[in-house]
Amino acid sequence: MSLTACAAPKVPSPQPEAQPPQFPAIPQAGETGGELNQSLADVNEAEAAAEAALAAPVKVGLLLPLSGGRGAVGQSILNAAQLALFDLAGERFTLVVRDTRGTPEGAAAAARSALAADVSIILGPLFSTSVEAVKPVVLEANLPLITFSNNTAVADPQTFVMGVTPRTQVDRVVDYAVARGLQRFAVLAPESPYGTSVVQSLQEAIFRNGVELSRVVFFDPQAQDISAEVRALADYDQRSAALQAQKRSLEARSDEAAQRALARLKGIETLGPPAFDVILIPASGRQLLSVAPLLAYYDVDPGEVRFLGTSLWDDPSLRREPSLQGAWFPAPPPALWRTFSNRYRQTYGQSPPRVASLGYDAVALAAVLERRATAEGAFVAYTVDRITQPVGFSGIDGIFRFLANGQVQRGLAVLTVEPESFVELDPAPQSFGQAIN
Repeated sequence: MSLTACAAPKVPSPQPEAQPPQFPAIPQAGETGGELNQSLADVNEAEAAAEAALAAPVKVGLLLPLSGGRGAVGQSILNAAQLALFDLAGERFTLVVRDTRGTPEGAAAAARSALAADVSIILGPLFSTSVEAVKPVVLEANLPLITFSNNTAVADPQTFVMGVTPRTQVDRVVDYAVARGLQRFAVLAPESPYGTSVVQSLQEAIFRNGVELSRVVFFDPQAQDISAEVRALADYDQRSAALQAQKRSLEARSDEAAQRALARLKGIETLGPPAFDVILIPASGRQLLSVAPLLAYYDVDPGEVRFLGTSLWDDPSLRREPSLQGAWFPAPPPALWRTFSNRYRQTYGQSPPRVASLGYDAVALAAVLERRATAEGAFVAYTVDRITQPVGFSGIDGIFRFLANGQVQRGLAVLTVEPESFVELDPAPQSFGQAIN
């Protein structure tokens, strides 16, 4: 089912599963006039009730941090949601927006307020801590919750994680690297819940592919200097010692071959390559811009070791870093994002943060399911079966579908870093009939 009004991939819609309204049986011959009149009255009343139910507003709760430290991010998601509302919403569709204030307590209060407005589904909140606070409130009302978080720990059969998860990203880029002959992996990750999640996902992807994970190093994301961690990861001291030993051995000889070998070692800091041919660095922004040059400084040559990233690398400022040139990272299809970003900029006068697309796709999904339910004469638009339809959905961030356990599966592209742009190496699949890595 295609969600975006401005974009490309089309996912075929499944067969409709309309639930016809139930009416009292038509009276049979032999019934008395009073019984007949009462039966006809019951039929008319049921028909009127059904028509009223099908014409009633369908309210969708949207929980966002519209105030507090992340208010600007929440507002950008709301802006994108309003674009989807304009593009795809039917006459019955109504958004009920509530401010979470960026806190778990505010999120729980926002959820209760939305439920009091008689919403049929809740979209959001953004942060996993807020999701945990909202879940008991929403589950008690027996409504589905589609959250913008990418933390799979909060997922369950009634709570769906919509963010681009670490597992999805790692699987995509690792599978791509292995298919191109890379076999020995390392990871340099921040010591944080996100970094831990990435490392766990990498370990599982390595096991599934039957390749080697030779180095796992964590660093303090708040530290000003992580030279020691990078030096250890690169085996710099051991490789440097090996070089000095080689030089001493050659210097002890006086033959011409030894002298030529010594000449070749001039300007070299270490002997031999590191113990890996690919390294995953799940960092972003200034953090990544400090880590990447350190790797080159400690003789991890990006010309010999392939650098891999995550969707955090989808940041134009990173293209200026020489050591990242040629690196690979997974991301949603860039063409769809560019179209959306241009439209957002024209509408609101500023560029959207990358997370804004989730607001568009979530509201578009809700609007499309409501329109389908209306067309089918169904009373309930947001059932688990409809949300987890196997063919999935297609939006700004490409194709995605929710699994029965609340996890999300996505089709991502693989991009490479070049000075002028991120170039698509391997396009995202356009349907779930294709292999999803």
